[in-house]
Amino acid sequence: MSLLLTIQQLSEQYAQEVVSIRRHLHAHPELSYQEFNTAEFIAQQLRTIGLEPQKGIAQTGVVVLIEGKNPSKKTVALRADIDALPITEANEVGYKSQNTGVMHACGHDVHTASLLGTAKILNETKLRWEGSVKLIFQPGEEKNPGGASIMIKEGVLQNPAPASIIGQHVFPLLPVGKIGFREGKYMASSDEIYLKVVGKGGHGAAPELTVDPVVIASHIIIALQQVISRNASPKQPTVLTFGKITAMGATNIIPDEVNIAGTFRALDETWRNEGLKKIRKMAESVADGMGGRCEVNIHRGYPYLENNPDLTRCIRQAAEEYVGKENVVDIDLTLGSEDFAYYSQIIPASFYRLGTRNESKGITSYVHTPTFNIDEDALTIGPGLMAWMALHELMR
Repeated sequence: MSLLLTIQQLSEQYAQEVVSIRRHLHAHPELSYQEFNTAEFIAQQLRTIGLEPQKGIAQTGVVVLIEGKNPSKKTVALRADIDALPITEANEVGYKSQNTGVMHACGHDVHTASLLGTAKILNETKLRWEGSVKLIFQPGEEKNPGGASIMIKEGVLQNPAPASIIGQHVFPLLPVGKIGFREGKYMASSDEIYLKVVGKGGHGAAPELTVDPVVIASHIIIALQQVISRNASPKQPTVLTFGKITAMGATNIIPDEVNIAGTFRALDETWRNEGLKKIRKMAESVADGMGGRCEVNIHRGYPYLENNPDLTRCIRQAAEEYVGKENVVDIDLTLGSEDFAYYSQIIPASFYRLGTRNESKGITSYVHTPTFNIDEDALTIGPGLMAWMALHELMR
C-alpha cells in the first residue's frame, strides 16, 4: 500500500478519537499564557503513543520530535496554537465550554486535536520516511507579544533547526472538504494604538473656560485617517481603525481627558514603521494646536505573515494529491493577523486554511463569535493532510 493511502486510512481510522480530543479541549478552554491543564493534556496524549514531549517552553508550550529513518537528513516543523478567547459561549452542545467567559472561538482546539492526530499518524509510519518532524503546540497566539515570539526566543527553532514550518487554521468561510492557499503576503501586521487626550474640563455651558478634549479627540480621529488616505500607497493594503472612545463626562460636563483605542494593520514592515511614526506625530500635533496634549502609547504586535512561495507550492501539491485538485482553492489576503508571522520572518513558512463550514448543518458563524463551531468532518481530513504535507516537504 502506498504511503499516501496508508496516511489517508489512518486519518479516517483516528477521526473519532481526534473529535473526542477536540471536544475535551473545547469544553476546557484556557486563556493565553494560562494553558497549564491544556499543556499537560497534550503531553499526556503524546506520552500515550510512546513519544517524549518537552514541556515548559514559553511556560505552557509543548514540543515533540518524531524521527523517521535518517533523522538528521532534514527537519520540518508543524505548529498548532492552544489558547482560547475571553468569550462566553452561546452554543448549546454537549461539549460546551465549562469555563465561564472562556471559549475556543478561534478553532485552536481543532488545531491542537488535529496535530495530535498527525502525531499518531507520523509515529505509526516513521519507518517509511526519512527525516524528522518537530511538532510545536504553542501558547498565547491571541495576546501580545504572541507565544510564537516567546517560543522562538527560547529556542524552538533550534536543536534541531527546522528547514521550514507549516501552520493550519480553520476557515469558516470555506466549506468542509476544501483547503485554501495563498503564496506571498497573506496576513497583516497588527499594532495597538492607545491615545490619551488631555485638556481642561468644566461646565458644558461655559466651554470658553475649558480645553475640550472631546473636540480635540474627534479632530485627531479624523486627521489620522489622512495617514492612510494621503500617505499610504493605494496599492498597499492598510487599515487604521479606532473602536473605543471613553470620555467620562456628561451632557453638561466636559471631562479632563478622553481615551481612545484602535488598531493599525499593514502588509509591509517599512510602511508599518513609517505609519506608526506619522500616527504619533499627527496626534500630538493636532492636540497641541488645539491647546491640549495627546499621550500616544503604541503596543507593537505581530509582523505581517509571508507564505514562502516554494513551500506553499509544495504543500499545495500535497493537498491536491490528498483531497483532489478540485478541492484546493486560492484564498485572498486579509488584514487579520496571526503570530505565526514571527516564524515566517525567520524561516520558510506557509499558513493554509482548513474548510470547516457547513450551511446545511447551520455551521456558518465566523471566528471570535459566541456561536463559532465547525463541521467535525474536517477532523477526518486535517490530521492526515498535515502529515502528508510534512512528508512531502521532507522529500523535496
